[in-house]
Amino acid sequence: MNEDAVRHLRRDKKFAALIDRVGPPRLAIERGRSPYEALMRAIAHQQLHGRAALAILARFEALYPADGFPAPELVLATPEATLRACGFSASKVAAMRAICAATLNGTVPTRRGSVRLSDEVLIERLSTIRGVGRWTVEMLLIFTLGRPDVLPVDDFGVRDGYRVLYRLDVAPKPKTLAEIGLAWAPFRSIAAWYLWRASEEGKGAKQPTSRA
Repeated sequence: MNEDAVRHLRRDKKFAALIDRVGPPRLAIERGRSPYEALMRAIAHQQLHGRAALAILARFEALYPADGFPAPELVLATPEATLRACGFSASKVAAMRAICAATLNGTVPTRRGSVRLSDEVLIERLSTIRGVGRWTVEMLLIFTLGRPDVLPVDDFGVRDGYRVLYRLDVAPKPKTLAEIGLAWAPFRSIAAWYLWRASEEGKGAKQPTSRA
């Protein structure tokens, strides 16, 4: 799939040059992770730097037997004060509890069950859960379920990457980028990965080229 995606994106000279600089896509898919676990981890990472979120998750997982990610019924049985002591805010605890309940009632499908559901159905279904928005579900689709044709147009890095790649003064609006991105189908997840790399290049270009 990656070779086909690269071949498709290379039709655009800007993408071709970026691909030459960055190399083949290295999209790490968490194939052993359930949608439930992915959503719980996403809530932990919201509005936090990666290391802080990982530290909180480590304290959270240490509350339970070390035989996999804590099951939803175990989390629901845990007092809110105990979860808060891990470092979660009250709103995150509420969102986590909502994800657990939605997993137990079948709203959050198993990994196997998700195969039968389209991207848009999953977005519509999971976005009804407290604390879970479209962007969160799109990250689940790309990085957990490995869906090949997802373009998260609300993602700042994706829009900034397009701005950098095409040397624009301002990033495109989400609706505009969605229309532009139709040309990258059915490999929009790979296009997003390259746009994230372009955004990183843009930030690096602003750094000093030498150190005193």
